[in-house]
Amino acid sequence: MKHIPLGSQGLNVSQQGLGCMGMSEFYGATDEAESTATIRRAVELGVTFLDTADMYGRGANETLVGAAIRDRRAEVTVATKFGIVRSADPTHLALRADPAYVKESCEASLRRLGTDHIDLYYLHRLDPATPIEETVGAMSELVAAGKVRYLGLSETGSDIIRRAHAVHPISAVQTEYSLWQRHVEAEILPTLRELGIGFVAYSPLGRGYLSGAVTDASTLPDDDFRKHLERFAADNAAANSRIAETVRDVAQTHGATPAQVTLAWVHAQGADIVPIPGTKRRAYLEQNAAAVALTLTEADLARLEPLASQVVGDRYAASRVTNPDR
Repeated sequence: MKHIPLGSQGLNVSQQGLGCMGMSEFYGATDEAESTATIRRAVELGVTFLDTADMYGRGANETLVGAAIRDRRAEVTVATKFGIVRSADPTHLALRADPAYVKESCEASLRRLGTDHIDLYYLHRLDPATPIEETVGAMSELVAAGKVRYLGLSETGSDIIRRAHAVHPISAVQTEYSLWQRHVEAEILPTLRELGIGFVAYSPLGRGYLSGAVTDASTLPDDDFRKHLERFAADNAAANSRIAETVRDVAQTHGATPAQVTLAWVHAQGADIVPIPGTKRRAYLEQNAAAVALTLTEADLARLEPLASQVVGDRYAASRVTNPDR
């Protein structure tokens, strides 16, 4: 597992990371012991770029990650996020990123993670009530204080990226990106490459659909948020099955798994793109990590190229646009 620059400000990360969200919420039953073992195994494999957020499990995920890395903090790059506010009502979410909340959130994340600094601190979602200049200005004060090393944004457009970067250098932008979700290619990726900002691809496995782990929402437990996603609805999932079949066919030619092919495709899109597939199991982690050794042929890439245009269903239902990002 190589380490590569993420952005042009000096941040270096493993070329593939680990999304930790599902260890605490959103993807069915959790297993803290196995999740802890998965994080520790990731570090052994060189997957040292760990992604969490304060809203995952209402802070529980940061606590889990912090405990798992306590004796190896210097070996990992910890990325966390703020800006989505949870309440006791699981259906309620609010967005907040005013300067006071920026500092309050950072202190809370530091406590839960059990560390004195956050390597990469993202604004999780834009707060419509607070100009991005004010939010990033407060985030830059955290950098000056040594509590944060580098700044990032999640799920935002090119104009906001430019405005934020003018206040303080942004090292990374995180957005969904995979074989079936390529909206960032039109404007966001060109903007990032112009400004020297790295790109972090979340849900690179299409939330399990492209890996073949999930076929439709009927197979999922009631507490799995994919039940609310249009692409997993029965009719849409059936229509999308040909996409998963193509990925599986390519995988068979390499003696690889569909997940490995899907991740290899993301890696092939540029050295400035770092996928962070999420898993809570060591077996899947090990399979995913092996994708960095898989090189797809030009014929493979040509066969995979049109898949995104064949997807049926939006990535989010309209009512969930500001909801959790995985």
